[in-house]
Amino acid sequence: MSALNPLFVTITWGAGGSTAEKTLSLVQTCQKELDFTTCMHLTCTNTDKSIIDNALAKAKEAGIRNILALRGDPPRGEEYFVPNAADFQYAVDLVKYIKQQYGDYFSIGVAAYPEGHCEGADNSEQEVLKDLPYLKEKIDAGADFVITQLFYDVEKFLHFENLVREQISQDIPILPGLMPINTYQLFNRAAKLSHASIPSEILGRFPENIQNDDDKVKSIGVEIMRDMIHSIYSRTNGRIKGFHFYTLNLEKSIAQIVEKSSLLNRVLENDDQNDEDAIMSDDDENQPIAPQHKIIGHKDKSRRSSSVNTSNKVLVDRIRKDSQDFEDVNKYKFITPSKKDIVAISSGEGTLGRDATWDDFPNGRFGDSRSPAYGEIDGYGPSLKIATKKAYELWGYPVDTSDVSKVFINYLEGKIDALPWSELGLSPETAMIQEELIQLNERGFFSLASQPATDGAKSEDKIFGWGPKGGYVYQKAFVELFVSREDWEFKLKPKISQNSKITYYIGDSKGGFESSLPGKSSNAVTWGVFPDREILQTTIIEEESFKAWRDEAFSIWLEWAKLYKKSTPTSKLLNHIHDNYILVSIVSHDYRNETGLWELILN
Repeated sequence: MSALNPLFVTITWGAGGSTAEKTLSLVQTCQKELDFTTCMHLTCTNTDKSIIDNALAKAKEAGIRNILALRGDPPRGEEYFVPNAADFQYAVDLVKYIKQQYGDYFSIGVAAYPEGHCEGADNSEQEVLKDLPYLKEKIDAGADFVITQLFYDVEKFLHFENLVREQISQDIPILPGLMPINTYQLFNRAAKLSHASIPSEILGRFPENIQNDDDKVKSIGVEIMRDMIHSIYSRTNGRIKGFHFYTLNLEKSIAQIVEKSSLLNRVLENDDQNDEDAIMSDDDENQPIAPQHKIIGHKDKSRRSSSVNTSNKVLVDRIRKDSQDFEDVNKYKFITPSKKDIVAISSGEGTLGRDATWDDFPNGRFGDSRSPAYGEIDGYGPSLKIATKKAYELWGYPVDTSDVSKVFINYLEGKIDALPWSELGLSPETAMIQEELIQLNERGFFSLASQPATDGAKSEDKIFGWGPKGGYVYQKAFVELFVSREDWEFKLKPKISQNSKITYYIGDSKGGFESSLPGKSSNAVTWGVFPDREILQTTIIEEESFKAWRDEAFSIWLEWAKLYKKSTPTSKLLNHIHDNYILVSIVSHDYRNETGLWELILN
């Protein structure tokens, strides 16, 4: 991403400081080794004051001048408040505290919601006018710039921007948040999680017959982003000069957007630099490894020739002073990587382009853990993605394991549309193994993830298809279950151990791990063969990624338990499952035998 020469990058921060050390380490890497101007997210709700103090002190020590002050997710249940977090109820409290402790040292950004903030899943609660007083409080408290939640409806953003200019501030920098469309599934998930409406004219550009063609979806998504950027810039008369991309560490779409935008690609017009000025080299091993965002705008400083102290300016000064109108771009000399580097990334050509292939078909946590794109879509760690009231309606008040089984079965039967581990509903291919999964859950084996086997389905297939047209896709059957340790030892493991074509990983909430495979093993369970492409492996179940998911999956039991008072039977049950069950990932390597896995574990 450094080849895109962004004005700055922002780096996420887990709720309650859960990723504090990783975030601070990554911020310092970007700051000192990649020479980025960096903006660190900082969430404050239910965060111990010592974590806030430590983060700010370390940020200053590292020369970081920019903080995005966020509230974060509120705690679930009154019994789960952090005792020393009372000073930070809302983002405005954090803004005031930073100003009180550090004066004007930090440039402080805050979040805004073009369609209104929504606490839960009910979008009818969203109202932008209701949010404006809270945004004004943050700006009056000392916020220097605003970054918006992602959106796809330009009209709603323009309405929001006009309201801010009329009622709050004429000149506060507002950076619209944009999330590129990499796959149709991720596009819909991002919109759902952020409660962003999708205009019918945009949805209409993705008819059903192309939704599985990831190349086509990405190409259309680039055009949509380009058109949104041009519309926003022209219709705000140039007041909006920069665009903040929620990249999820996927750089290829960003490169294509910059290349195809006649506004943004003007920063790439200087092609006369020497190779030694390139930001990224073939042997560069210091790539970011956690979710990042970036803003594309104008800058007239070379990061390569700058020290940390000079390059890491206060962002509000850079946005207001360094970012000039696009029409005035030729007044400035841009020392940036050559346009050919950007084209290489966007097209997948050359060393830079080949290194960007991990984002061709992103697949969340089931992707390659070596990829910087690996991980959860939001990058904020485990949490329930729905409102508390909605959670009670969906999952009720289970008091024994049969009640928990019923929750999972209701999800499989389409009676509820979310589990604590999944808020997207079922994929179409789950219907192929629905009965088998229901039987597993009836036995007290709680299924998290699964897929049926297929041997050479066409890439256009409505059930199994993905990738470009004219190809074939293959899948091994796998299933991921929470089971009691007794059921594993006496029911499942003896069956699996007798079949050499079945392998497994198991883990528990205490960090325990066991496998039937050699150490550091890796299983490609989904792959595709397409014209003029190398074989692509989009779903990989490996030891490293399983261990990461093990920790996250068990923590969600605790998040679910926090919905209920500690003394209740429901809370005790969910904590018991967390403490005593194991997570099992089972793969059948005989992908030609579509029923083999299910017959083995159910008989």
